[in-house]
Parts: sequence; C-alpha cells; structure tokens
Amino acid sequence: MVPFSVLDLAPVPEGATPADALSNTLDLARHAEACGYQRYWLAEHHNMSGIASAATSVLIGYVAGGTRSIRVGAGGVMLPNHAPLVIAEQFGTLATLYPDRIDLGLGRAPGTDMATARALRRNLEGADHFPENVVELIHYFSDEAIDAHVRAVPGAGTHVPVWILGSSLYGAQLAAHLGLPYAFASHFAPAALEEALLVYRETFRPSQHLGKPRFMLAVNVFAAEDDDTAHYLRTSMQQAFINLRSGRPGLLPRPDADFAKNTDPGLVAQVDHALSVTAVGSPQTVKAKLAEFIARYQPDELILTGQIHDHEARKRSFGIAAKVLGELA
Repeated sequence: MVPFSVLDLAPVPEGATPADALSNTLDLARHAEACGYQRYWLAEHHNMSGIASAATSVLIGYVAGGTRSIRVGAGGVMLPNHAPLVIAEQFGTLATLYPDRIDLGLGRAPGTDMATARALRRNLEGADHFPENVVELIHYFSDEAIDAHVRAVPGAGTHVPVWILGSSLYGAQLAAHLGLPYAFASHFAPAALEEALLVYRETFRPSQHLGKPRFMLAVNVFAAEDDDTAHYLRTSMQQAFINLRSGRPGLLPRPDADFAKNTDPGLVAQVDHALSVTAVGSPQTVKAKLAEFIARYQPDELILTGQIHDHEARKRSFGIAAKVLGELA
C-alpha cells in the first residue's frame, strides 16, 4: 500500500478565529492518526490572515504532544527565513521530546509577500545559499556534530529526517544530488511535476540518508457522500486561491456554488489548472481519481490536503480518503 499523510495549513475559516483554527488542527491530527495516516505536516506561511501555521515548529510541538504515534513535521520550513542553527535547535528539541516522530521538510521560497520577506529574512539573498544551508542544517543533526565547536543542543545526534520540497526542477535536482527524499507541491503548482519527477529519479545519488529515491506526491482531496456535495465544499479553496492571486488573501471563504459567475473566467481557469491534481467527489469518484494519480506517477507516498470551510466536513473528507486508499491496497 502507498503510505498516505496529511498536509495542513491550519486554515482560519470565515466566522472563526486563529484559536479555532489551532484547535481544529489538533482535532484533525488526532482523527488522521486514528484513520491510519503516516504523517501530519504543517506549512510555514506568514502575514496571511487565513493561515495560522506561521510559527510552524511551535505548532508541530502542540500536535505531537496531543497525539501518540503519528509522525509530525514541517511541509515545510522556508529555510531562507531562518538561520540553519536555529532550525536545528528547534527540530532537535522536538525530536528529543518526541523521538522518531519528527520530520523536517525544507523549502526555498519565503512563504509570503516580499514586504514580509524583508521583515523575516536574515538577508534578501538567502535563497541563493539554500543548498549550503541545507547541508549545514543536516550536519547539525549528525553524530559528528556532537563534538563540534558550534552545535545544536538538543539536535546533535538526533538524525531528524530531512526532505526537500519543491515545485520546479531546482528542488528535484538538489534532492537527487544530496540523496534526500523529495516532495513535490503538485497540489498548487503541477506544471513541472512530470519533468521534476523524471529528473529526481534519473539523477538520484544514494547517500547515507537514503539508498533509493523516495517521492511524495501532494494531492488535494475533497470527499463527501456524493459528487455534488464534494464539489460544493471545494469552492472554498477555489475562492481562496482566486483571492490570493488577485492580491487580496483573507480568511477561508464559505462555500459558494455560484462564485464563478462573478469572477473573471480566465482567472477561474488559471486557478483550476493550478489545483488540477485534485480528487473531488463521492468515495468511489475519489477512489478512482487517487488510483489514477498513483498509476500515473507511482509515488512512494501521498500527502493529502484540502481546505474545507466546515471542520466536520473536512474530517469526513480525510476519513473517506483514508478508507478508499486502504481499499486500493
């Protein structure tokens, strides 16, 4: 069976607060654990009123402390925003508190607008040093770092698993060169998916971290009792992406079956293309679509996401997805 995991941005729905979003995140993580999901990843975004996962390592600790066995991690930390030593200390501490349960996915983008990036970054050229910073960070987790002059405490010797995240050939090439697992952001940027996957698999170099390529495919899932209900639930995420691309991000909108009537058709088409790696519908419809993605891309793991306004409907969606993936096995 292809292992499956959850990617959560801790969405703040219209009519709710960040406190509600954080409570929902822990509730969903417990539900995911009970449904057999392998990992629960949280993503770093800043200056967005509809996303409550900005302090990613803090939220990872909250989720890990409120669950028992599911792996919890970052999908991901935007490394140019941080000193590698600081991230090593944070995730070394998490790995010490929750042994063999913590993952660290690393991204190169700032995860925000440029004005906020200037407020966050140690320097505006940080992305240019991403490969060196990844290597430095991994070293802080190694046994060799225990006796180093500069070390992460806790952190040294914890061997926190590091993943490279990406939506272009850059991340695929780096993950292959360093011999690291690779997660592609196909849930919102699928354009380079096939080429990046080919590059990663064909140029992968075995390392002390990983003997063969390990590829994670990100898929949006909106599952419900019937197709119409699922498509209705999906409209919240469609509207959120339209708002983001229009320069007016906000809280996760309530679903609206008629939203496209008052929106530029070209923009709707752009967003639907960006969200094309999506399984939406009844259990049987979602099962067929997930089977199609698995057959086409042959991922070593799936990571599912889906921003749904109603929390209980979101839990049901992830529950349905887990059930049909179990049936596919």
